[in-house]
Amino acid sequence: MLEHGGRLRQAALQYGIALGDWLDLSTGIAPYGWPLPPIPDTAWRHLPEANDGLEIAARDYYGVASLLPVAGSQAAIQALPRLRGSSRVGILAPAYAEHAQAWRREGHRVEMLTQGAVGRALERLDVLLLINPNNPSGRMIEPSELLTWHARLAQRGGWLLVDEAFIDCTPEHSLAAYSQLPGLIVLRSFGKFFGMAGVRLGFVLAEQELLGQLDDLLGPWTVTGPSRALATALLQDYPAQARQRQRLRADGERLAQLLTAYGLPPSGGCALFQFCCTLQAAELHERLACQGILTRLFSEPTSLRFGLPGDETGWQRLQQALATLKDLL
Repeated sequence: MLEHGGRLRQAALQYGIALGDWLDLSTGIAPYGWPLPPIPDTAWRHLPEANDGLEIAARDYYGVASLLPVAGSQAAIQALPRLRGSSRVGILAPAYAEHAQAWRREGHRVEMLTQGAVGRALERLDVLLLINPNNPSGRMIEPSELLTWHARLAQRGGWLLVDEAFIDCTPEHSLAAYSQLPGLIVLRSFGKFFGMAGVRLGFVLAEQELLGQLDDLLGPWTVTGPSRALATALLQDYPAQARQRQRLRADGERLAQLLTAYGLPPSGGCALFQFCCTLQAAELHERLACQGILTRLFSEPTSLRFGLPGDETGWQRLQQALATLKDLL
């Protein structure tokens, strides 16, 4: 299995620091949400049904005509490569590593690309895959450029697959409104923006024929009844979403300013995380971990990703820890 952020129990054992004493900044998941609605007893007792309102609430939230709920966008990442024959797949780097692994596992030929190389590579690709905003760099590519790439792929039966797991705070950059176009597939994550990764829910936005194929492949009851009930209510709560979006944007900017003030200016980022390229990444990660602060370490490129503290105590703790790293920064 690939390594991911959020492995707090493993860190607690490795560093000998109690689980409850950690400040976990290793994921790009919102560290707060809002009061949760009650879950009806029937959601626990009955098999999930598709006519419970989730699809309607999600279509309204994303502004699309068709979508498919899945057990986290990870489920779609692993299944979509099984819907194509042997293909040449380009992935914009850096990228969430599960994408490349999923395509390679099914026997596809995968090459990692820079953004500048895409134009030349499109003629030899069957699938172009990217994360927007990028994970981990936070790089954003404008919808107009993405649609140009899609048009070139689609005329040959190719796919443009866009993972928009971190785009909820900047929905104006989303390709959701175009997801009915043949050959365009958009993945959306519920857990990151709503701060509920444990629900394991995501959505695939695409033309109906492809969604039907994916639905057949995944089988029935992929999303639990309680998850469906909870998500339906949160997707309909537009005032709370607006407050969440405003708070995350403000905190993302606050994190960028804090890191910059202590000599670690971000190379990129978005509302949910900041990304810092530095040759001292491994040592910074280690010294923060020794203080019970978990960040996400990357080797390609050498970098750290910082998620958001969830409260003022966390902010002060991060600031104090950064102040101890002056010899490295």
